[in-house]
Amino acid sequence: MAIINVDIVSAEGEIHSGEAAMVFAPACMGEVGIAPRHAPMLTLLKPGEVRVQDSDGNEEAFYVTGGTLEIQPNRVTILADTALRGDQLDEAAALAAQQAAEKALEGASEETDVARAQAELEEARARYRSAQKLKGKR
Repeated sequence: MAIINVDIVSAEGEIHSGEAAMVFAPACMGEVGIAPRHAPMLTLLKPGEVRVQDSDGNEEAFYVTGGTLEIQPNRVTILADTALRGDQLDEAAALAAQQAAEKALEGASEETDVARAQAELEEARARYRSAQKLKGKR
C-alpha cells in the first residue's frame, strides 16, 4: 500500500511526524481527504479535527485552531496556529470556552468586536465538537 509522509507543526513545536495511508483535514472550503500521490495543493485550515489514518485503518486525531495545509504527492505538511493531540482535549474546558464566546458575541457592539467574537465562537464550537467526538459522545 502506498504511503504519504505527514508533518503537523505548531508554534509550540512538532506535534506529529510519520507515515499515513490517508489524511483528513478541515480545509476552509470543507473537509479534504488526502491520499498518496494527491495533486499539489495549498489551502487554509479552519478550526477542527485532523485525522491521520495508517495502513491498518487505525486513526490518530489532532485538533487544530487553523493554519495552512500544504500537499505534495508524497508529503502533507500542516502548519497549525495551535495544535493538540486528541487525548489532550478537555471537553469541560471546551464547553466553557464555547459558552464564554457566545456571551462575548451577545455583548459585542462594534463590527470588529463582532468579527472577533464570531471567530472565537467558531473555534470554541469546533474544539467542543472534536472533544465530544473523541470521547465517543457524538
